Amino acid sequence: MTFLEQANKDKNSNGGTYVLTVAIAFVALVVGQSFSELLANNFLGYSLANIPNSADLNIALALLLLPFSFLLLALILCIKFLHKRPVLSLFTTRKTFDWKRFVFAFLLWGSLMGIALIISILNEQDIVLQFDATKFIPLFFVSILIMPIQTTAEEVFFRGYLFQVFGKVLKKGWIAIILTGVLFGLLHWANPEVAKIGDILLVFYIGAGIFFGILTHMDDGLELGMGYHAVNNIFASIILTNSWQSFQTDALFIDNSPPTFGVELYLTLFILQPLLLFVFSKVYKWKDWKKKLFL
Repeated sequence: MTFLEQANKDKNSNGGTYVLTVAIAFVALVVGQSFSELLANNFLGYSLANIPNSADLNIALALLLLPFSFLLLALILCIKFLHKRPVLSLFTTRKTFDWKRFVFAFLLWGSLMGIALIISILNEQDIVLQFDATKFIPLFFVSILIMPIQTTAEEVFFRGYLFQVFGKVLKKGWIAIILTGVLFGLLHWANPEVAKIGDILLVFYIGAGIFFGILTHMDDGLELGMGYHAVNNIFASIILTNSWQSFQTDALFIDNSPPTFGVELYLTLFILQPLLLFVFSKVYKWKDWKKKLFL
């Protein structure tokens, strides 16, 4: 049974169950956001919608990420008690979660981003070292421990739950990939960087969502996408931030370049992500692309 077909393991499966699960996931995220906002207002004296310059950015980051743990827990509980199927089926078709796949994708994409950063610095782009051990060390642990929860929650919701639901209903891998990719992109519409750069940035997010969908479908599991997604967000948190986004971190470097849909985004979409698909396909011996995607 492929990853797309895992929803067939449901012992309680109907349209109402799917709608209820999505509703519960949404409510859980809202409750998590309200809880984080309550903590920020009552104990820190500010709103997460308007974090002051004097705030401890590491605590603020932890509170911003906290709601995704509510989302992830809600999805896991819904699969177990509403759909009544193994929680592992939401993550992979394998007998256990393949941590080697996760680590391989994590290290490969992290290395490529590191190389890109070095090239940018050597080309004298406006990237400045801002290392402060007292701020960086807490940031490192917050990012390493909590950021993967956020990225896992997104992967489980889009490439796990919704992907399998679309697969069960529509029976076509390519349709499930496109639908989850578009939804993933549109969910980022409210991100502050979209307001700065423009709606063209949604093309990047939708492209990334489609890339994740292909990874999941061809490899029959979330492990590769989870590794890629985790290191991508961790890198943006602890290695390289920028000066124009609404929320910054005390990362090692800060990029003072103006907000643009730059060459690095085109490079990622049209060169690096296809290259990664090629590498993964060779390493994990993906076969029957046409049959799996279209038939």
